[in-house]
This record gives sequence, structure tokens and C-alpha cells, in this order.
Amino acid sequence: MRKRFGTTLALAAMLAGCGGGDGGGSSTIGGGSATTPTPTPAPTATAGCSLRERQDWAAAQLREWYLFPETLPTSINAASYTTVDDYIDALTATARAQRKDRFFTYLTSIKEETAYYSSGSSAGFGIRFALDQTGQRLFSAESFEGAPALAAGIDRGTEILAIGTTADNLRTVSAIVTAEGTAGLTTALGPDTTGTARVFRVSDAAGTRNVTVAKTDFTLLPVSTRYGAKIIDDSGQRVGYINLRTFISTAEPALKAAFADFRAKGITNVIVDLRYNGGGLVATAEYLGDLLGAGRSTSDVFDYTTFRPEKASNNGTRFFAPQPESIAPTRIAFIGTGGTASASELVINAFTPYLHANAALIGTNTYGKPVGQIALDKPACDDRLRVIAFATQNSARNGNYFDGLATTVEATCRASDDIGFPLGDSREASTRRALDFLAGRSCSPITSDASAQSARTTTNTRQDLLISTAPTIAQRMVPGSF
Repeated sequence: MRKRFGTTLALAAMLAGCGGGDGGGSSTIGGGSATTPTPTPAPTATAGCSLRERQDWAAAQLREWYLFPETLPTSINAASYTTVDDYIDALTATARAQRKDRFFTYLTSIKEETAYYSSGSSAGFGIRFALDQTGQRLFSAESFEGAPALAAGIDRGTEILAIGTTADNLRTVSAIVTAEGTAGLTTALGPDTTGTARVFRVSDAAGTRNVTVAKTDFTLLPVSTRYGAKIIDDSGQRVGYINLRTFISTAEPALKAAFADFRAKGITNVIVDLRYNGGGLVATAEYLGDLLGAGRSTSDVFDYTTFRPEKASNNGTRFFAPQPESIAPTRIAFIGTGGTASASELVINAFTPYLHANAALIGTNTYGKPVGQIALDKPACDDRLRVIAFATQNSARNGNYFDGLATTVEATCRASDDIGFPLGDSREASTRRALDFLAGRSCSPITSDASAQSARTTTNTRQDLLISTAPTIAQRMVPGSF
């Protein structure tokens, strides 16, 4: 089954892509850039919105900007494809086979993307779903404040036993998966439109019950007000904990406040929890780096951005820019999973040359996306083409992590994602292992099969985020969300 991302993620067998831009027509996502390229006009007409005109426009953008132009077919019959998406997939198939572009190049909506990046706005239940290793059991990995699922009592660790449009036509999760595969679950959850209602039979510590939840427009808080930023007391050692769901501009005030508190309290050991973070805006990733960079000078490189040779005028170097709220951590524990991608990986990679083995990846291997997209717009059709156009490297010129960061960072600790406990709880497995690393206690490294590893519960049952077969921009950036 094809799964499309560009800013999506995946755990284990799921695809993922990610990144971040500034929401503008030529914004960058998924890596860093000191410049914002200005695309030249497409050589084909852009006024019309017929299928062929949109296909020709997309092909022209790829031939001008694509980071891997040598992989584009010299000739391809656009008439053989009934959608622009399928045509783009055909154009990028060779790069995808080489693991350079795993559906990171895609077509999206200008309006939808602008709404998400500017405010986190989307329609849904406000829940992040995960499947167990068998694929027969569905859980809530996380529920979002201000959204209907949490208001209905569904939170991290709640199991969804059955789904229906009424209590009379409930179908068990296992029956849906057996008959239709996991795609049947995304179908059962209904369209991502306001007012779509579903009845869930759920089970958690409060017992088994039916709840009705309707999708609404809600604004995602990138930093949870419940557990997104806090100080953990670990046997007398104070540790700053920050959980960032996605890199969007509205995260910056919460990040600023959290780090101001860390600074005031002398925090030098930090957990940065990016376990489900599929990416987001480069500017926000850079801002997080700056908040962690009080020990860096303005001549220290955060990252390098490199376009294809004929677009080298857009290459850039981004330096650290410490903020008044910045701290100078002596150790950082980055929690990651296969759903940690793009802008998240950018931040982790940036600190390795400076902190070396004092910056560790905790959990499982990350997705592996050391490349980023720019946005190319065809406003008349509400088309935004996200094109892989540049690669990123840290100050040591390392950007070769298409298979994840586990083999490139200098310290790793293997840990599970224990949905039996809240995020940021010191009893939760990944948080516990992060605390152990910060305290200098021993751990088992993420092994060579890390790319196949995934989150696990207390019962050692793997949890894979449920990915929509046709994700919205919010679902690309907040993997598993519905």
C-alpha cells in the first residue's frame, strides 16, 4: 500500500517524511537554509488548472529544482496518469528506489498548509493512534488539549476496541483489520471534515464504555500544557524536560517560557522528547537549537544547506544565535523513534559535533531524512508542490543519515515507548532511560537492526503509529493524528 508523506512519519514499517518551512510559496522544509530561493517562472503555462497543465507545471518545477535531477526520467507520458500525484510519483520513482526521496516530493494545498503552519489548525478527533505488533489492537498514543477526544476521556493508553457510526453498527478493530487491513481503520475513522462523528468502544483504567466523538476544527498546541515542559526531580538531580509535537511558529512562545524557567533554575541536563515529531518549520528548529545553544558562539555552525550545483547561489550556512533564555546544557538526551524525522533530526544532528557523546539518541532509530523541501506554488489551482531541493549537514559536514541517526550520533540508549505511562513521566521507559543517560548510568545501545525497531509497551508489544493512506498536512507533520 502506498503511503504518501513529504512531511509525514513512520514507525517501523511505515513511511515518513517531514520538514518545515515558513508557509510561504518558496519556503524550505525539512532542513536548514540561510536563504530563501526564488523560483524562476515555469517554462509551461501556469494559468490553467486542467490535469495536463498541472502535470506539466509539476514536471517543470522538478526539472528546475529537484535535488536529484539525474534520476528523473528523460521521457514519460503524462497521459498515462490520472492524477498529478501519480505522475509525480512516477517522476520520482528512481530516487525513491535509491532511498533518497521516500514520497518526500508531493502536491498539497496552499490554503491547508498555510493554516497548519501559521496556527496548527486542522480538523479531527485530536488523537494520535497506534497499533500493536499484531496490527489487531488500536491505542491512543497521545490526545491533544482542546480537542474532542481528550474531552471525551480518551487519553494516552486508552485502547479502542471497536468503531462505528452508531452503537448499533460497531465493528471491532480486529475484524476491520482482518477484512480490510489497516487501511480499513482509516476508512472507518471517516473523512477529516468537521462534524464527522464516530462511536468508539474504549477500554482503560476507568473501564469499558462507548463514547461518541465528533471531529472539529482545533488548534494543536505544539507544546502540551499538561506535560510539554517541566522539571523532573531524579533522585535530587533536576532535569529539564521538553516535549515538542511539531515544529510550527506557535511553538516558540512556549519554548521561550520553558527555557527561561530552565535558565532561572540552573538546568544543565535536558531531555528533548521528539519521539513522534515528524518535522516542521526550519525556523522553529533553529530557534530550539538556539535555546539549547548558550554555550555556542555566533560563529558556530548550526547547519549547512546545499542545493544542486546550478542552484548553488541558494546555498547557506546557519550559525547559532543564542537567546536571552538560552541554556548551556552539559548533556542532552534526545528521545526519538522511527517517527522522528527531518527538522527533528536536524536539531539532533546539529549538536553531535559539539557535545559528542554527551548528546545521546534515546529510544529507537530515527527515520532518516537529511534533505529538505521548498514550496513552489500554482495559486490559481491551490497547488503547492513540495520538492526535495536541498541537503543538510551539521558543522562536521555530516548529512549522511538516510538510514537514521543511530549510527551517526556518538551515544545511543535503546528504550521502549511505554504508553502505560504519561509522556514525561519518570516511570515511562524512554523517559527513564533518558534520565539514566543524563545521570551517567549504563544503558544498552540502539543496535544495528534499529531501523526495524519500534516503540513498545510495558507488555513488550510494539506500537506502530497509524498512518492515513491520504494524509492531510497536519497528519504529515503530526504522524498518527486523526
